[in-house]
Amino acid sequence: MKRNNLLKAVVLGCSILILHSCGIPKVATQESNITLPTNYSEKVTQSDNSGKVRWKDFFEDKYLLSLIDSTLVNNKELNILMQKVNMAQNEIQARKGEYLPSVGLGAGADLDKVGKFTRNGSVEENLNIREDEKFPEPLTNYKFGLYSTWELDVWKKLRNSKKAAVMEYMASQEGKNYLVTNLVAEVANSYYELIALDAQLKNLEQNIEIQKNALEIVKLLKESARTTLLAVKRFEAEVQKNQSEIYNLKQEIVEVENKINFLVGRTPQPVLRDASNFMATTPKFVNVGLPSDLLENRPDIKQAQLELEAAKLNIKVAKANFYPQFGLKAGIGYEAFNPKYLLNSPESLLYSIVGDAIMPLVNRNAIKATYKTASAKQIQAVYEYEQTILRAYTEVINQMSKIENLENSFNLKNNQVEALNQSIDIANQLFQSARADYMEVLLTQRDALEAKTDLIETRKNQMLTVINLYKALGGGWN
Repeated sequence: MKRNNLLKAVVLGCSILILHSCGIPKVATQESNITLPTNYSEKVTQSDNSGKVRWKDFFEDKYLLSLIDSTLVNNKELNILMQKVNMAQNEIQARKGEYLPSVGLGAGADLDKVGKFTRNGSVEENLNIREDEKFPEPLTNYKFGLYSTWELDVWKKLRNSKKAAVMEYMASQEGKNYLVTNLVAEVANSYYELIALDAQLKNLEQNIEIQKNALEIVKLLKESARTTLLAVKRFEAEVQKNQSEIYNLKQEIVEVENKINFLVGRTPQPVLRDASNFMATTPKFVNVGLPSDLLENRPDIKQAQLELEAAKLNIKVAKANFYPQFGLKAGIGYEAFNPKYLLNSPESLLYSIVGDAIMPLVNRNAIKATYKTASAKQIQAVYEYEQTILRAYTEVINQMSKIENLENSFNLKNNQVEALNQSIDIANQLFQSARADYMEVLLTQRDALEAKTDLIETRKNQMLTVINLYKALGGGWN
């Protein structure tokens, strides 16, 4: 009869717990519904994708390849992020251990003296362990044994928590890959900026030599009274202006070199490079493939997707807090007041097993808030995932358009430079024959210098755009 009453009480208690857990607040969830176009444009339909090409195969300059290789080994930001990846991996191990039984070995010894005029004291006063031997005073106690606790993961709370940790770890890996992509692009961009500065410095020095030659001619014409001192001074001022610009370029070169050194993770030093054929170098052709390739190639998109999956699992984890938690506790060992009795069986043997079920009944605001927060984070992760896809697609479109426009601009600027170079010879001849003013010569030389500088800048932008398109396609991390 008592057993039936106990069983009824257990069933009633469990029913109350389960029914109470049904009062879970409803929260909003959201799925991503973003879709990408089939092609980037009607003109571009190739399936090949340069974003899948390894950076060692995409870049050809041996000095650049060496710099990238050193960067991926020594860059401090990358090494810092690698430790965060390791921490995320450790979190998986920690959460995995939460849903496995924990077993420990315990041992202890204690000493107890109670007052004589107390309940325990009066019992000890009248209790003998054996005839003619009083109860030990003070009483010692020795014990050792195995103790285990285990939370039964009935609602998969702990397993979902572990899966979420796995997703977060994989997301951190993709975050590392995205940093690698950015580092590869940043080193390559800085390298070609440095080469472009070398080309500008060389162009400026060549232009100064032309202006010095023109200055000597003007001085000779001045001596023969065919021009004035004003012309001589204007030519001298133009030479000195360009000579001062050399130092500005040299400072920029030092700063870009040190930017590269910082990325490589080393102290400031000259950067080895080959700038001899910069203007003759044709920008590499990039195959953009299909927009859907971005979902596979871009580490930031994969990272956002994994974080979205982790957010979904965290909702399940938060929801499980409303349900009863079931646990088991067990122990087995030996306990005795005297060490010589410690291993006596079954006299000193002890064991226990306890099962419990608990859940909050009153004031569940904290649990509700956690559940709602998990839902809000899931919706936030959806928006971040969609935003990442849109940003990736837009970056590719922008770089594709920029490549085409820069190519047209370069061709026109190249024609301009050729025309102005011819104009310099014509202006010098006309000036020597007194058929042109010295200002026409100065302005022609100045225009030629600016046009050649713009041409170098355009070529640099072409190289950087190719690199940025490669990065936008997800290239560089593999």
